[in-house]
Amino acid sequence: MSSPEARLRDRIGGGRALALIDGNSFYCSCERVFDPKLARVPVIVLSNNDGCAIARTPEAKALGIKMGAPYFKIRGFCEAQGVRVFSSNYTLYGDMSARINAIYRNATPDVEVYSIDESFLDLTAFVRQDRVALARDIRATVRAWTGIPTCVGIGPTKTLAKLANHIAKTVPELDGVCDLTEPAAYEHWLCRIHVGELWGVGRASLPKLEAMGIDTVADLRDIDPRPVRKALTVVGERMIHELRGVSCLGLELVPARRKGCAVTRSFSGRVTERAELEQAVAAHATRLGEKLRREGLGTDHITVFYHTSEHDRGEPMRSVSTVVRLPEATNDTLALIPAALHSVARTWREQGSPPWRYSKAGVVTVDLVPLAASQRALIGRLDRERAGRLMGAMDTCNARFGRGSVVPARAGLERQRRAWTTKFEMRTPRYTTQVDELPVAVASDSTSRSFTKC
Repeated sequence: MSSPEARLRDRIGGGRALALIDGNSFYCSCERVFDPKLARVPVIVLSNNDGCAIARTPEAKALGIKMGAPYFKIRGFCEAQGVRVFSSNYTLYGDMSARINAIYRNATPDVEVYSIDESFLDLTAFVRQDRVALARDIRATVRAWTGIPTCVGIGPTKTLAKLANHIAKTVPELDGVCDLTEPAAYEHWLCRIHVGELWGVGRASLPKLEAMGIDTVADLRDIDPRPVRKALTVVGERMIHELRGVSCLGLELVPARRKGCAVTRSFSGRVTERAELEQAVAAHATRLGEKLRREGLGTDHITVFYHTSEHDRGEPMRSVSTVVRLPEATNDTLALIPAALHSVARTWREQGSPPWRYSKAGVVTVDLVPLAASQRALIGRLDRERAGRLMGAMDTCNARFGRGSVVPARAGLERQRRAWTTKFEMRTPRYTTQVDELPVAVASDSTSRSFTKC
């Protein structure tokens, strides 16, 4: 009978192999693709309303800029150090992510898009000797076709693939690829990586593991799972099995059906007028309808909220949240908007001096159902056929001419929305999706003459 160590080596060295590929400083890398002058320059990308740093290049990290650092606190430092700062350009980032995943699917059909910059690939069909070569080929192809640098971690489980990706990022000698299906590499690295770097170990769980005397990932792998389960629930026990090469987390090749949906935004400025708040809520309901129609889902209730900011010291505070029921499940924007506005009408309160200054609003729904199979109302039944044709025409126009090209009037015109819409003052053009934002090359007179001669 083989020893436990031999069985562990068999699980690691043979059988299943997963790769986790992610884009390095993805948002910043997308900005660099279209502006070569940003190469080797510190770059950060900010969250909505240019709030805080959510992506940093290695050069920015070397300057000490922390993830989540509020921009108003580091603005002067960034200017003094020559840090290039950009607003989030989610349209561009999403399109670049789709292009990268198309490349992954050319290598293997089994791809789980884990996040906008991370994907799991099933490489089990490839022999171990070919996996590193394939990973390097994928990296080179992504870099050549999209300009995005990536790192690849390979392991027999998701947890080990994620750990391998971390090693590939932090050890330059590996040239962006780490394979933990190789038993020697597995034994070498697990005893050298701190347990705090492991996927699933956060601020709350790390002190509990350290109290058990667990310092490295190998320490966690070798411990009895029972006390870990007691301290970290079944998640901790599952982590140990994954480190031992026993897969507990399968690939999700088909995205799970959405159970809830939310559209929430902080305002670029403070909203004090009911008309502005109604426009914002109507716009959020419009976006909610678009999301639901994309997946064929509907909802029979929505929650509308709006509130002031806790950071506005010395000003009156107010937070409102209310649920509005619909006669039946729907994704019709023209049914969602009246429901959302009814919520505002029920909860709006006039304030004297000073007025309430609202900073954020949103429309949220849960318990979504497939619209085609949802129960119809006996009283107040909605005309789904007419709504489907109308919403389909609106979605088609917005897909062709850009989101927001056709919207209900209650959501406000573009110039009216500027008072409350999210602020992106430093956003770059959406190069890959908006024709009118493509850069234009203007030839000089001398260049034009040379072309004419040719």
